[in-house]
Amino acid sequence: MNHKKLLFSLLTTAGLITGFNANAQFGSLLQKAKDKAAQKASDAFDKKTSSSSTSSSSSSGAPKGNKIIINTGFDFVPGDTVLFTEDFSAVPVGSSTKAFKTNGAATVVSVGGESGKWLTLADNATYKFAKQLFYPKHFTVEFDILAAADQIIDIYPVNFGFVTDNSVRDYISSGGAYVTLKYYNDDEVSINSEFLSKYLNSTFDLTTFTNRKMHVSLVVDGDRMVVYLDQTKLADTMAFMPTTAKNLYISAPMQYKNGSKVLVSNFKVMGFKKV
Repeated sequence: MNHKKLLFSLLTTAGLITGFNANAQFGSLLQKAKDKAAQKASDAFDKKTSSSSTSSSSSSGAPKGNKIIINTGFDFVPGDTVLFTEDFSAVPVGSSTKAFKTNGAATVVSVGGESGKWLTLADNATYKFAKQLFYPKHFTVEFDILAAADQIIDIYPVNFGFVTDNSVRDYISSGGAYVTLKYYNDDEVSINSEFLSKYLNSTFDLTTFTNRKMHVSLVVDGDRMVVYLDQTKLADTMAFMPTTAKNLYISAPMQYKNGSKVLVSNFKVMGFKKV
């Protein structure tokens, strides 16, 4: 009887130990599964957080591939005192204007699609005001240029600026302090001063002004000259000696091709009242 009890006790103990081992192994496997699931969840959360952070960082920065637009404004201020104006409104179409003198022809025309009347610039001709105009130290000049052409490269070129005399005996291909519109090069403009031996090159898309008027604005203040083409400032530079006399001139192209033509109008010279 004692042997049977002992055997039963041993078998019971062995079963309990086996059960404990099985439970321990099952618990270990269960814990591993839980740990693995937790790790996957943690990894997924980290990935999502990282993606969200990257997206937020990208959206908060400057957009890639977008061109920065720089707005320089238009700071031109015309004078407040009229010194000279001319829009040829009183001149019959086909007649010559008496407001300008030239070594060529000064015929006034109308242009289809453009309002007002225009002075046609004959090739190899220079134009100046018929009456001597005495400029103050500080003044502004404005006028419109219209390049009529099948293509802008048919015009070679247009010069305008200031020289010391008001004579039109000869054609001025370049002189004094002047601006050259190099239509034949599409987008090249030069601002020069023979008074100071200064020659500046700039770019301005002239092709967009084929058969469309372009407004010119000039400011002269003592020895400085500021040049604007259609509200774009191309130069603000010293161009004159302190005692340089000034007379506005416009020189027509040396050569036209394929029936092209340059016309000008809406002249306005303004001074400033003394403060």
